[in-house]
Amino acid sequence: MQMSDTREIAAEPAAVYAALLDPVVLRACVPGAQEVTGNPEEGYTATVVQKVGPVKATFKGVVTMSDMVTGESLTITGEGKGGAAGFAKGGARVRLAPSESGGTLLSYDVEAKVGGKLAQLGSRLIDGFARKMADQFFDSLQAQFAPPAEDEAAPEEKKGWLGRLTGRD
Repeated sequence: MQMSDTREIAAEPAAVYAALLDPVVLRACVPGAQEVTGNPEEGYTATVVQKVGPVKATFKGVVTMSDMVTGESLTITGEGKGGAAGFAKGGARVRLAPSESGGTLLSYDVEAKVGGKLAQLGSRLIDGFARKMADQFFDSLQAQFAPPAEDEAAPEEKKGWLGRLTGRD
């Protein structure tokens, strides 16, 4: 399976690059991540729980970073084993460039392979799942740089649905 996409992120390329190397940010961005530890030089270990169709598995894997050009690009390579569910491995080439709006234009090319029970689910299901995972990852990465949302009304002015229904606060 292969896919490519481009995203705009509201931060400078150096900040986006640093976020991609931070295990705390990675844990927050990888859907289903239970644990991400390590560093860019020695690699990361990760535990991720995912459900793909009828197959739910805990994947334990290793992620390495290579071809690193600070603030510009890197290659992420990973491999995880999910016991009886099978395995997943692949990589992504990530490129960062300043955008016209002052943020970062992030482009990526991903190639992934699965085996075991996962491979038996069919390429349509796997491809759809992989696209969903990539979208969730980059949506979460974008959210890391979004300003905090302000409440529209002060807490004392808000009423829950039951309060609106009964006319009580």
